[in-house]
Amino acid sequence: MPDADKPKLLDQIREACRVRHYSIRTEDAYADWAKRFILFHGKRHPLEMGVAEINRFLTHLAVEGNVSASTQNQAFSAVLFLYLKVLEVEPGRVTGVIRAKRPVRLPVVLSKPEVQAVLGRLRETPRLVGYLLYGSGLRVLEALRLRVHDLDFVTGQILVRAGKGNKDRRVMLPRVVTDPLLAHLDDVKARHAADLADGCGEVYLPEALARKYPKAPREWGWQYVFPARARSTDPRSGAVRRHHLSEQAVQKAVKAAAHGAGLVKAVSPHTFRHSFATHLLEAGYDIRTIQELMGHASVETTMIYLHVLNKGGKGVESPADSL
Repeated sequence: MPDADKPKLLDQIREACRVRHYSIRTEDAYADWAKRFILFHGKRHPLEMGVAEINRFLTHLAVEGNVSASTQNQAFSAVLFLYLKVLEVEPGRVTGVIRAKRPVRLPVVLSKPEVQAVLGRLRETPRLVGYLLYGSGLRVLEALRLRVHDLDFVTGQILVRAGKGNKDRRVMLPRVVTDPLLAHLDDVKARHAADLADGCGEVYLPEALARKYPKAPREWGWQYVFPARARSTDPRSGAVRRHHLSEQAVQKAVKAAAHGAGLVKAVSPHTFRHSFATHLLEAGYDIRTIQELMGHASVETTMIYLHVLNKGGKGVESPADSL
C-alpha cells in the first residue's frame, strides 16, 4: 500500500526522471501516462494492480483508443518505468497485449528544385535552420540544440552532441551557410552581452555539467546557436534563461514556405532530412557513410531511402514509356 509520508506519485515519477537526466519531454510524457493508467482503473494505486491491469490498459489504447504503435510503446515504457524505477516492484511479464500496428510509410522527399523553392521562401533564423536540416541531415531538435562551440568553421564540421540514442556524431557544415551563420552569430553574441549586462545570460546545461563547470552557463561557447527571442522561466529550476528557438516556430515557417512554393506534398522540417539522405544516394555516396551522417543505429533504417530514389517504382522503367 502507498506510504502517506512519501511525495505524491507523480512527483516521484518526475524526480526519478530527473535523477536519470531524462528530458523534460520524457518527464512530462511519463507522468501523463502514469496518470492516465491510474484514471483508467478508477484511481486505484499501481501497487494494488499488476500485469492484468497493464494488459487491459495497453489493449484499450490499441483497440478503442486507436493509437499508433509508437504511442502504445511510449505508454508501455512509461508504465514499466513507474513500476520498476519508481515503485521498485516487478509487475511480472506482460503478455497477450493487442499491439497497435506499425504502418509501413515511405518518407516524403523533395526534389532539388523543390528544396530550393522552400528554402528560398524561408527568412532569417528558420532559413538558417532549414539549410542545416537539408545540408547536414540534422533532426530539428539537433539543430536547435546546437551550441556555439559545436560549430567548427575551420574544418567545416558540426559536432552533434547527444543525438538520438544519446550518441555524438560529426556532420558537414555546408559552405553555403558559413557567411550567413557567422553574421547570425554576431547578432546572437550582442544579445548575449546585453543579457549579461542585465544580470542574466545563463543557458541551460545538464546538471552534471553545470556542477562541474559552474561558470559555463554564462560563457559564450555554451550559448545556443539559435536562441529564443525572449527569456523564459525553466519549469524545473525556476531560473530565468534564454532557451533555444522552439520547434513550432520552425515548423510553422516551413509549412508556410512550402505553401507559398505551391507544393502539395506534406512538407515538414523533417522532410529536409529525408531529402538530404535521398539526394546523397542519388549522388552515389555509400549507404554506410550516409548511415553515419544520419546517426542511424542500423543500416536497415537508412535503406528505406533506396525506395524513394527518383527512378520510378523500384527503379524499374514503365513499359508504357517504351510504346
